[in-house]
Amino acid sequence: MKPFSFTQFIPIPGMDFTNWFPFPNASQTINIPNDLSEVTTINSSEEVDPKDVGLTENDVKIIWEGVENYYRTGVHPAISLCLRRQGKTVIKRTIGHACGNIKGEPENTKQVIINPETPICQFSASKAVTAMLIHHLAEKGKLHLTDPVCHYIPEFSANGKKDVTIHHVLSHRSGFGIVPDDINAEVLFNHDEAVRMICEMEPQYPAGHTASYHAITGGYILHEILRRVTGKDLREYLRETIQEPLGFKYFNYGIDEDKIETVAKSYFTGWPVTYPFTLIIKRSLGGPWDMAIEMANDPRFFSGIIPSANLVATADEMSQFFQLLLNGGELNGVRIFDPLTVKRATIEAGKMQLDKSMVLLPIRYSAGMMLGSNPFGMFGPETKNAYGHWGFINSFSWADPDRDISVSMLNTGKPFLSTHVISHFDLLARIGRHCKKSE
Repeated sequence: MKPFSFTQFIPIPGMDFTNWFPFPNASQTINIPNDLSEVTTINSSEEVDPKDVGLTENDVKIIWEGVENYYRTGVHPAISLCLRRQGKTVIKRTIGHACGNIKGEPENTKQVIINPETPICQFSASKAVTAMLIHHLAEKGKLHLTDPVCHYIPEFSANGKKDVTIHHVLSHRSGFGIVPDDINAEVLFNHDEAVRMICEMEPQYPAGHTASYHAITGGYILHEILRRVTGKDLREYLRETIQEPLGFKYFNYGIDEDKIETVAKSYFTGWPVTYPFTLIIKRSLGGPWDMAIEMANDPRFFSGIIPSANLVATADEMSQFFQLLLNGGELNGVRIFDPLTVKRATIEAGKMQLDKSMVLLPIRYSAGMMLGSNPFGMFGPETKNAYGHWGFINSFSWADPDRDISVSMLNTGKPFLSTHVISHFDLLARIGRHCKKSE
């Protein structure tokens, strides 16, 4: 066993962090080849010369080495990275397997190497897209963000929720983020039942007072508002508003039944989840960690609409979505949002607070996005003006106006805690350090 030493936690640029923890193999669940090129796919035809966007080949090399270090932790069966700078694709690459490279899987499981066109579930990053559809309705005058939710869903006012506004829901300050103890996880697949359950809930906090991440609940209410205002569901509205105008192949809630097998599988990796974390997870997800992952691989998960969790897209599509926002609502000559709409969606909604849900971290929220911070935030060091969203559990997609980048870093391992943490933050730091801020 490797002896414990605090020096192993001191970040040194360029170092491989794979074995920094005292139990380096405790969470390794994939077979890692000696030659990573065997499981790496680079879309070189779409990657521009780094010099065209103020970078060097060495910058790209160092960032990708960070991805390789991350992969070597053994926690993520697949990683997909798409990075744009100044609107041009600098990195569009994948490493690992979409399925079939997990220790303990049946021997006859087919191994499929992931590529940049492989669709991946975005999980909670779906919330950013759902939020922008609500902002789009506001831009069109179909609703007002400061309206009480019960103006559109009268039954929502029950049990003390009459003062909750749409903006409160978007910014995770509505007070009903914690899932009831007696919830049946099957409710995820029944929109009407989910809405009924949420309407009957009592808030845990007064509206607007406390940041408490809505892992599941907020999305169903936002979807129901959209349904009652437009007569359409989220899938149809997203298709008309963003997916088809921008020519995205996937980028919608769920996926057609005949394409479900093409979605990269999610895997429970990392150390076993123990008390008190099991209780915290139950409060937010309505069940244990491994159950959430099992449901994420259930075909039903992709056949319906789960507004907070089942957007399916490639890393390239997510990077383009955040490039759209970075451009003020326009991409490739197609305008989707007014610049003021993007501004409303990305400005801070309240001071940083310790989030009182499963997150238990200080987070800055806008009305739909998670925001970066200084000196360090969820998108890396010195990212106060960055905005985006994470997805269960280490996938991140974001835009950073200071660096003129839009990034999507997706992965398929679902560890609660594991050896990968330092490599994860090292990769974020490499992106920030080598995509320097504009002068």
